[in-house]
Amino acid sequence: MSFKSDNCGPAHPAILQALTEANQGFVNSYGGDDLTAQVEAKLREVFEAPEASIHLVATGTAANALALSTLTQPWQTIFCTPLAHIHTDECHAPEFYTGGAKLSLVGDDDKMTPEALKAAIEGWPLGDVHCSQRGPVALTQVTEMGRLYSLDELSALTATAARYDLPVHLDGARFANALVALGCSPAEMTWKAGIDAVSFGGTKNGCLGVEAVIFFNPAQAWVFELRRKRAAHLFSKHRFLAAQMLGYLTDDLWLTMAHAANTKAARLAEGLRAVPDCVFLAEPQANMIFATLPRATHQRLMAGGAQYGLNQGPLDTGPDEEPLSMRLVCDWSISDEAIDHFVALAKGD
Repeated sequence: MSFKSDNCGPAHPAILQALTEANQGFVNSYGGDDLTAQVEAKLREVFEAPEASIHLVATGTAANALALSTLTQPWQTIFCTPLAHIHTDECHAPEFYTGGAKLSLVGDDDKMTPEALKAAIEGWPLGDVHCSQRGPVALTQVTEMGRLYSLDELSALTATAARYDLPVHLDGARFANALVALGCSPAEMTWKAGIDAVSFGGTKNGCLGVEAVIFFNPAQAWVFELRRKRAAHLFSKHRFLAAQMLGYLTDDLWLTMAHAANTKAARLAEGLRAVPDCVFLAEPQANMIFATLPRATHQRLMAGGAQYGLNQGPLDTGPDEEPLSMRLVCDWSISDEAIDHFVALAKGD
């Protein structure tokens, strides 16, 4: 009964089978293998971007930090929200890999608005040698509060960035969950909406550990290749990254798993709406739920074996009725029985 993170879930058997099939004989190293070529061709097809450059890494932090380092000069600032993963959860990796670029926070929420972005950009004057220079805009889809940018919202933000000639990176750790929820194509959620680069996640959605960094301008490919190698993220046995990604894309497995995760989260959210004193902090739109429950309810859930992120505390001391916030995440594999048991415990049944 684990809702801690989609990082905690198992890999899909088809991904493991793809790895087993790849584990035969000798092939070229460092991405010179046939599986990598197949992945590159498949992702270009999926994104309707025949000129895109495709690069695999093993972690989301590597994908984000190296993508941004390719788009950013050390004297620039990256515009992101206060809740952005690159700001709160990557141990200064973007700052490190960019050689010292700054992060400028936009607004006070998980979703950026064009007005807040415009104000943040103009807060750094052009031509002042004493100040940070304007750099990329970094968005997250699904956001860190489980919400989505609509296609119109994405386009409005990229149009704002374009007016200042700034590139836009999309952290797509849960790209598939967002895509399924919006019912659009990968192209519509990226380059057709003005996105320049995307971290296309696989790890949270049933892979062991693989992400694809995709640049829609192939001129950036060589710089990324150098940065990936210099950062020690170029795998020698690269076929085992490629095998995961190819298995992920085959027969739309990535969409099937994302749909399952979103459906499970919707079931959980529906059950929680019937739990007394449960208050949603954001309307669930994909596979994450942020809500509050009374301390006594949390105590009952955890005593019953539930695992999830408790964002406030302490759990053991304080008024029983005090609301404490939590994060619940559903992956592709969580069972209906586990969800229903969690809801029953929360209700006190």
